[in-house]
Order: sequence, then C-alpha cells, then structure tokens
Amino acid sequence: MNYLSTRGAGAHERHTFSDILLGGLARDGGLYLPASYPRIAADELARWRTLPYADLAFEILSKFSDDIPPDDLRALTRRTYTAQTYCNVRHGENAAQITPLRTLGVEQGAPLALLELSNGPTLAFKDMAMQLLGNLFEYTLGQHGETLNILGATSGDTGSAAEYAMRGKRGVRVFMLSPHKKMSAFQTAQMYSLQDPNIFNLALEGVFDDCQDIVKAVSNDHAFKAQHRIGTVNSINWARVVAQVVYYFSGYFAATRSNDERVSFTVPSGNFGNVCAGHIARMMGLPIEKLVVATNENDVLDEFFRTGVYRVRKAAETWHTSSPSMDISKASNFERFIFDLLGRDPARVLQLFRDVEEKGGFDLAASGDFARVQAFGFVSGRSSHADRVATIRDVFGRYQTMIDTHTADGVKVAREHLQPGIPMIVLETAQPVKFGETIREALQREPERPAAFVGLEALPQRFEVLAADVRPVKAFIAAHTGQ
Repeated sequence: MNYLSTRGAGAHERHTFSDILLGGLARDGGLYLPASYPRIAADELARWRTLPYADLAFEILSKFSDDIPPDDLRALTRRTYTAQTYCNVRHGENAAQITPLRTLGVEQGAPLALLELSNGPTLAFKDMAMQLLGNLFEYTLGQHGETLNILGATSGDTGSAAEYAMRGKRGVRVFMLSPHKKMSAFQTAQMYSLQDPNIFNLALEGVFDDCQDIVKAVSNDHAFKAQHRIGTVNSINWARVVAQVVYYFSGYFAATRSNDERVSFTVPSGNFGNVCAGHIARMMGLPIEKLVVATNENDVLDEFFRTGVYRVRKAAETWHTSSPSMDISKASNFERFIFDLLGRDPARVLQLFRDVEEKGGFDLAASGDFARVQAFGFVSGRSSHADRVATIRDVFGRYQTMIDTHTADGVKVAREHLQPGIPMIVLETAQPVKFGETIREALQREPERPAAFVGLEALPQRFEVLAADVRPVKAFIAAHTGQ
C-alpha cells in the first residue's frame, strides 16, 4: 500500500503505513491517504461477518499496512481489542462484543440503534482507535530503537484517550493541548489528574481551533519537528482514521442478516475523522446508504453539506456548548473528503485550503463538484442545547436508555433522515457521566458512574496554563524533551 498527500507533494515517492504512522501531516501540509482504496469482494465480506472484533480489525488493517508482518499485526489487534480493555462497565460478559449494538426501536418504519463505542478506559469512542495507536507506536519505535514526542490537541475526549493509551509506553511522551476551562469537569479531571511522568497537559487560553492550529504549525516546522521527534495522535494521523473504519463493518454486521442489506450511519461530527472513516468504509464497498453528519451549534459541516459553502468561524463565533467535543469550526479531516470529492485533484485541494487560510473558506455551490456529494451518500443536520436536552429526555423515557450530549445530537439529526426498512445506526460517542450537568438538567438525576471513576474530580490535577501561541508551546516541548 502506497500513500500520497492530498496536496500532491511527493506523488512519485513511496510512503508505507509505517512511514506515515509517526508523522501526522505530509511535508506539504496535506494529509495522507492511500493511493487507492482496497475494494472488498463479496466472498470476503461474507467471511468477515463471523469474525471476532480483533480479527476483523486485523483483516481490515492488513489491507492498509502490508509492510507490517501479518503475525505481528494480528498480535497487536488481539492485544488491543480485549474484553478486559473494553471494560464491561455496562454489559458484564457481553462486553466481549467490544462494540455492542443496542436497538432502541422502530421509528418511521426504520430500526433505530446505537453502536456503543464508549466501553473503553476513558468512556469515549476515541479509545477504539487510540488503544491500537498506542500499541502500534510502541511496536514501531521498538523496531527501530527510537523515541517519539506526541503533540496533540483536544476539545475533550481525544486528549484523555491518547493519554490513557500512551501512559507507560516505552519511548513515548505526550504533550496535549486543550482549551483552558472549556471542557466538562469530568473530561478535565480525566486528563489533568494523570501523574505519569511521560504525560504533559497544556491548557491554552483560547478555543480548540487555536490548539489545533498550533499542532499544525509545529508539524509544518520541519526542522523543529525533526529535532524533537514530534508525532501526532489527532485524527490527522491516518492510523487513527483507519482503525475507526473497523467498527463500521462491525456495526453493519450486527444490524443485518445478509450482505445484500443496506444501512445508514449517523455520526456526531466535529473534526470529521469519525465520519471520514465511514466514507472510507463505503469506498471499500460496505453497503452504506447514507452517512449523516450531525453537528451542534457549531454547524460549519452542516452548512457545507446543505449549501456547498465551507465557511470557517472565527474564535468569537465559535459556540461553547453542552456537547463540547464538537465545538470545532475547522475540521481537519474534511480535506481528505474534499480530495475524493474533487476526483483526487491535489492542485485544486491545495488552492481550496489556501482559500481557507486566506479567505476563511470556499464555495463549491456553483460547481458540479458539490452535486457529487449526494453520490457519496452524505446528508447532514444540526441541533441546539434545547434539542439535546429534549432528546436525552425522550430516549430515556421511551427506551430506558441514557445517552450523552453528543450522541443526543446524533439521535436528533438521525430522526430527520430515517428511511423505512433501512436500519439507522447512531454512533455513540461517550458515556453520559462525562457530561453530568446536562444529564441532570434533562433527567433530574445523576448519570451512572463506573466505580473506577468515583471521586475523579477531587483528585490532584497537574497542568500548565499557556498563551494560545506556538512560541511558548515550542519552548515547553524543548524544555521537557531533553533534545
């Protein structure tokens, strides 16, 4: 498998999965994608239907990482996807399913279900990819006797998932940027209470987009990046995205009886990595009818999929909402989809994303390109705080199921795109305990809290507050890497 940049640099060079695993952005500022997507034959899809999750992950990942010996890759997926890791906090012995499908009911003639992705160590869907990434990093670094300093940005769940995946890993340090005082108390405590010496939390006086811009700025400073061995765990990292492809296949198999059936997925979306994985699964041949992009009040993606206009919001225009992991206006992974939408034309992609930086966005409404969005199966919708509260209350009352705020965004928008006879699977993103304030508002009760997290917010916290500027972030990294 060869990888190329969405912006075209190095098109005639060979980049393997291991080459791009540790690096993040391509040298031209673009994102890596396979030169072509592997297509899954009908007999192969039929064979995969009965596989346990770890072996399904091996089959899919092996399509994209043929430079890793198969026995090693299979050992990595089996070590990652265990019932012990995906911690049976809600399902007892049924946690062996790793990603259980919870059917809510039939609405408007369509089965409506939740694909539970938050049974991992930090109670968020990010664990599904991040636990594998931690094992891949340790394996690859060990093969070459190297070290890596991970720089990441989080609006909530990415940071804790990355830190829990990397804590104690040989040869790895983590520098995680987050917006100061803009995450939930539970999310903040999950990250800042970690005392591991290889974990560094940097709270920036800004919004998530500032954190993300600094990660990109450091990644584009090639001399600094090389000197300090900087890698990334944000969803610009290709391994994160391809690991998420696996649960689309798993969810499809759980919701259907044969591979002649089709399903739709609704994905609460901020940085576009999760739904980008669904796009890739569809390109591989998974029978997906619709990919429904659900946003909160920060509706940049919804605006694009309705109008063809991609308009990044300024910091003052970014809402601080009760689904904070989606408080994003500049979706990093969106570039991967635009690359495919434009027929993989890197020159046009480069110009469009220059327009994003210089003009604040671009408009495809007048071109034939936007008409192709429907052919890729994308539709969208948005929700508000009032919608979230009402949806949490309705789902709990109607189905005795408690959902978090981001999943509520997904359920609300999913109901706008139901088709009779086609299962609609909403990707659950986190457990309700992470967003207790809104749960209490909606249900007048406390969310369920796994025993391991009792008293979490009272633990001592370790973090540094910095200005939202690349210079103090670089200085902090340099002072703590010894390089």
